[in-house]
Amino acid sequence: MIVNNADLTGAISPQEINERFKTPKQLPLEFYQHFLSDATKKREPSASESSFIIDVCDEKLMDLAVRVLLPLENTPGLISLLAGKPNSAMFPFESFSFSVTDPLDSSRSMSLSLTGPDLTEGLQYGPTAGLPRLNDWFIGLQQRVHGRGRAEGWRLTIGNGSQDMIYKTVNVIMNPGEPMLIEAPVYSGALPIFRALHLELVEVATDEEGVRSNDLRSILENWPDNKQKPKLFYTVPYGCNPSGTTATIERRREVLQLAREHNFLILEDDPYYYLYFGKDGRPPSYFTLELETPELGRVIRFDSFSKILSAGMRMGFASGPKQILDAMDVYTGFSNLQGSSLVQAITLALAEKWGYEGFLAHTKAVSEFYREKRDTFQKAMQTHLGELAEWRMPEAGMFFWFKLLINPDPNEEGDSKELIQTKAFENGVLALPGTVFLPNGHKTAYVRAAFSLCTEEQVNEALRRLREVLVRERAEKLQSP
Repeated sequence: MIVNNADLTGAISPQEINERFKTPKQLPLEFYQHFLSDATKKREPSASESSFIIDVCDEKLMDLAVRVLLPLENTPGLISLLAGKPNSAMFPFESFSFSVTDPLDSSRSMSLSLTGPDLTEGLQYGPTAGLPRLNDWFIGLQQRVHGRGRAEGWRLTIGNGSQDMIYKTVNVIMNPGEPMLIEAPVYSGALPIFRALHLELVEVATDEEGVRSNDLRSILENWPDNKQKPKLFYTVPYGCNPSGTTATIERRREVLQLAREHNFLILEDDPYYYLYFGKDGRPPSYFTLELETPELGRVIRFDSFSKILSAGMRMGFASGPKQILDAMDVYTGFSNLQGSSLVQAITLALAEKWGYEGFLAHTKAVSEFYREKRDTFQKAMQTHLGELAEWRMPEAGMFFWFKLLINPDPNEEGDSKELIQTKAFENGVLALPGTVFLPNGHKTAYVRAAFSLCTEEQVNEALRRLREVLVRERAEKLQSP
């Protein structure tokens, strides 16, 4: 039951979904009470905006009153004295104009502009979950790419990049000190989020097929009876940063099965989904594969436009169970109110100009660009480190993860930290030692190198310099008693 969505459109047709998947049941809203942190339960708003009017004097809801009631301003005939919005007539911006590449013909450009109501919307406070038209466009994208229908108990919210969404999700679900499952090696940028809550990070090893689901099963089946089981499992399933690994469909199915057996949710952090360039068809996401299971609602998916539109725009969104995303929006209301309306308005103008066909054609061009970058780095690795390192060629993302053979004795594991941080840097090359990607920070001979920016000449020179350092280090170890 493999869904191959690695073609130009990247889309799954409704017919294909109907043929491949039986409609599973949705987990009820009350199911998620177990997964909400104590702090989240204290600030949880009423079930609907209309009932909120009755409950607005509830002390725990007072600070959210304006934010939750904002949608009621759209009631026909209503005169709103509610929000402290600045008058847009005093904003000095009259228009924003920009041009973008035509995704169907890279030799042409397309002109876009923000004016009138679209510009006003982009300059004003907006809904916590994002501009409605952009939110709806993203829902349509998830339907096309991941085959998820609108009536399956999930919704979508927009934030300041996917990392913003992950931070809020973890804070909505986890209490300080609770255990959390996390693949290793793991994206180092996520570790401070987890450590800020003093979570007990339980490492699950990965290999060339992704997370080792047998190890995950062993951890859960041997979990102490008197200890709370983990509520979350965090994974980067395509082109994992740092390892470059893409999890196989078999491993994903096993993880979904374990999620049901041991009652945890899956955080599918997927910034490299559209940077897949493997020879075989791209395996379906957890968000898609959940349709094979008897129930829906255990996957919270995070998408990022940082790698395909702009890193500086900080555009990301989360898709998942309504109860969890509602709680995330409440957290946003307490923290930063909303994602940037202007960034969303720019993104919306681009999305509506390109359409889904144009957007997916652009992502295909992006993945091809990084495939060529990957091939260049792979060739240089073979030239300069062929006998001095071990690696697997990544099928997605922007990174090579390789093990340096630091010690001439193959029975002794080396440690890349000092060699990379000090000696390689002094020789004019900068990379990251593998230990920073290990939740518990133990030593490793692995190194992460990014191939996204360097030219072919720079890649070869960097790896030549690294080879010099490694050869000297091995010679010194041979000479030492």
